[in-house]
Amino acid sequence: MGQSIKGIPAHELLKRGLAMVPEGRGIFARMSIVENMQMGAYLRNDTDGIKADVDRMFGFFPRLKERATQYAGTLSGGEQQMLAMARAIISRPKLLLLDEPSMGLSPIMVEKIFEVVRSISAEGMTVLLVEQNARLALQAANRGYVMDSGLVTMSGDAKQMLDDPKVRAAYLGE
Repeated sequence: MGQSIKGIPAHELLKRGLAMVPEGRGIFARMSIVENMQMGAYLRNDTDGIKADVDRMFGFFPRLKERATQYAGTLSGGEQQMLAMARAIISRPKLLLLDEPSMGLSPIMVEKIFEVVRSISAEGMTVLLVEQNARLALQAANRGYVMDSGLVTMSGDAKQMLDDPKVRAAYLGE
């Protein structure tokens, strides 16, 4: 804690317990779904634990199980988002960074993604979520931060922010 990570290679960040699901998803298009998930466990050597985690991700995302041997590049955007999240979670990070996980997804896919976010958070994984859908983000969060032009303009308990008239008017369209 309290150390800059600027310039540190991605594999070193993963060793330190940070995993990220980027806005563009970053899946390995010419690898199967299972192979993509196994890449999340690249630094792990507990074969039984990795298999259990892959099975757990298939529980979170049954659609991926149906297509386990399919090339990841043939998946829809929502399915790719599920796969990118599954791969990151399998790395067992201390901190999972999610950048705009709902961008471009159907409402059903968005709800599934946020269901998983709430579940892993409840299990104790710390999640830092950058999301333009303020309502969903605050409903899933313990703490919220509002940024404007790169500056934090408001912060607090997420549930209280949902009820704040200023937040409701400015960010929730009410």
